[in-house]
Amino acid sequence: MLLQLLAQHPEAVVPVLRQTPVWVWGLLVGLVALGASQLRDRTASLVRVSLMPVAMTVFSVSGTFSALAASPHRAQALVAWLAAAALAFALLARGDASAQYDAARRLYRLPGSAVPLLLIVGIFLVKYVVGVDLAMAPQLVRDAGYALSVAGLYGAFTGVFVGRAARLWRLPLRAALAGAPVVHAGRVD
Repeated sequence: MLLQLLAQHPEAVVPVLRQTPVWVWGLLVGLVALGASQLRDRTASLVRVSLMPVAMTVFSVSGTFSALAASPHRAQALVAWLAAAALAFALLARGDASAQYDAARRLYRLPGSAVPLLLIVGIFLVKYVVGVDLAMAPQLVRDAGYALSVAGLYGAFTGVFVGRAARLWRLPLRAALAGAPVVHAGRVD
């Protein structure tokens, strides 16, 4: 709805932005800062590499349920969310991580990447657009196609985040099983 409105009436962007609560822009700044911190090489513990996937999963689940709580299609939406999350997870969890794990220090060495920033902004934009859509046209919650699309998008973002994290979670397991002190890009040295 919002995207169609802006495509047909680009001048509508100013009123939409003006009616957006200020805290939303603060949240966006915080999320962009979090994503931007992932652009440079860094070291992190297991807990630290797990925080973002967990937080983004919570954000995704809350976005799905807050948007679709009143939908008569919420059961199908849950199935769409799970299917999209599982598919994205399966596609991403299979690869090797480009990170290194130092078992002696229990730290990951992570290369900088723009992917987390893009995923964070993507989830934010979905939540923002859905919020505006439902504020402008609350009846969209009853539209099965809309509900399933929203749930599928949120699920896919979750699957990507968790799938990327799963590649990291495997590194210390492989190191422990092999008895090697360091695992490089999924290969034991």
